[in-house]
Amino acid sequence: MTNFVWNSENMEPTCSTTDESTPLLSASGQAMPTEKISISQQTLVSTNVQFGQAKKLPQYLAGIAATLGALAAGMVLGWTSPAGKDGINLEKDYDISLTPAEFSWIGSLATLGAGAICIPIGILADMIGRKTAMLIMVVPFIAGWLLIILSESLLMFYFGRFITGVSGGAFCVAAPLYTAEISESEIRGTLGSYFQLMLTIGILASYVLGALIENMKTLSIISAVMPIIFFVVFFFMPETPVYYLKKGNEVAARKSLVKLRGNQYNVDAELQAHRESLEETKHRGASFAVSIKSRATMKGFIIAYGLMLFQQMSGVNSIIFYSSDIFERAGTSIAPNMATIIVGAVQVVSVFLSTLVVDKLGRRILLLSSIAVMLLMTLLLGIYFYCIDNTTAFDNIKWFALIPLCVFLILFSFGFGPIPWMMMPEIFAPEVKGVAGSSACLFNWLMAFIVTKFYSDMIAAVKPYGTFWIFSLFSAVGIVFVYFLVPETKGKTLDQIQRELNR
Repeated sequence: MTNFVWNSENMEPTCSTTDESTPLLSASGQAMPTEKISISQQTLVSTNVQFGQAKKLPQYLAGIAATLGALAAGMVLGWTSPAGKDGINLEKDYDISLTPAEFSWIGSLATLGAGAICIPIGILADMIGRKTAMLIMVVPFIAGWLLIILSESLLMFYFGRFITGVSGGAFCVAAPLYTAEISESEIRGTLGSYFQLMLTIGILASYVLGALIENMKTLSIISAVMPIIFFVVFFFMPETPVYYLKKGNEVAARKSLVKLRGNQYNVDAELQAHRESLEETKHRGASFAVSIKSRATMKGFIIAYGLMLFQQMSGVNSIIFYSSDIFERAGTSIAPNMATIIVGAVQVVSVFLSTLVVDKLGRRILLLSSIAVMLLMTLLLGIYFYCIDNTTAFDNIKWFALIPLCVFLILFSFGFGPIPWMMMPEIFAPEVKGVAGSSACLFNWLMAFIVTKFYSDMIAAVKPYGTFWIFSLFSAVGIVFVYFLVPETKGKTLDQIQRELNR
């Protein structure tokens, strides 16, 4: 559900010792010198010992400010749920008639817009800066919401949803890139998880406001205010030091790092580590054609595309986009809007808890436990809907659907939600990271479009129970995929991961 693309440079300062008898390998399989790595480590360790630790608060504040854009994107994703079954509330509030197929386009066009911006926003962020690129995207964000607010035809809805999807997708790319480049390595995973947290808060905000206001036009007006709040808050945050170094602006890079680490922290060692990383990437840049064909890169593409496929085919975006519709079809004793709010709140809490453990537990164990439980919950939802249609087993406990949906989202938030995005910069070499990450992002949104667009068609063709059983089947295949093909990357440097993938 959510978006995370890294640029073509290696943002992780290399600072791990290696056995000199085991040379590091580049993406093309060639040996790399180890002296530079040990020097960087020694310098960083010396700096920490002599000058103390950097301040964490400025990094957290900058990360939260950047991910307010993800909150705005979350409100785009959650907007269709208060619209009701087949968009009945949209019809009432806008006096526009909608067929189920037309409403499915309204719901899914946002994901298509998000996919369209994946590669252009990466290029724009490299040209004018991560901060500037995000601030500029506020303009189309507001324009898209204005089209929705003032809609007098179906076409205006289509364009409005596509444009808000473009802007939301841009934040899903640029915000994680920004947080990765401003944070120290020991809190990078936590700051990276803030993106997912803010996205779920935005979704919950749409659910709550939709239930309280009960007017889609008013909800759209409030949603349009969020990008403006982001602009005001983020305007005062620094640009990333890595971007300044790429542009050769050493003075600005130093000032940015001082703002992010505090005056008491000696920034020289970290600046030097970034310089070495960027210089090394320049020297290896000519080998892109070789690197893209290497064993490590081919394995990386299989892992990245596989994780994105199973993330979306688990059915998560169908649950988020159409949660109110799901509860209405289930005929639960709890009002659909209230059940949706409960689901959204559970997701926010679980994503918050995941930020506390994501840097402590391994990627594989979280992915495997996550998708195994997701399989069981969608299987159980299928059984539930089958019984609702054909038996009386659940007649007295129709609220039961709330339990598997909540458990599904909890485990998704701990594993298959954030980790595929977190692994993108870990499994690709610097030479191909920009192209590979952008293409994986595009693939993810295309899968999201397919699932959300054809969810209604699947319901009509194979009933709700058949639809959820299809999702569970994909999760079953996903378990096999993760177990045999996805490596553990926790605690390993980029070069160690590339060396393992090249075997």
